[in-house]
Amino acid sequence: MDITERLTFFAALFKVNENPKLGMWLLYITIILLCVVVYKLGFARKLPMLKNVVIYSFLALGCTILTFFAVFLPIAEGLVVAALILIIYKIRLHQEKKQQSQGNEV
Repeated sequence: MDITERLTFFAALFKVNENPKLGMWLLYITIILLCVVVYKLGFARKLPMLKNVVIYSFLALGCTILTFFAVFLPIAEGLVVAALILIIYKIRLHQEKKQQSQGNEV
């Protein structure tokens, strides 16, 4: 069995099998960015600076482990789906609040 057939979309996109060092770094950065987006959209609260540093440090540490899984499992793809769902949720929530405030003014 050829290993390139088992790679996920992002692993194949970053050519992890041809240039593992650069490919894994690009995959790691992609996963960190997607995790930050999902965290911000779904779970973030207003926190002091030091607590944010601790949270993002642990987030980056956890993304290190996720990167190794992301070569053959759809981790990054799942994060993209989660980000899209949260974006749609935030847009609809914003529209609903806007309609409520317009309804209260009338």
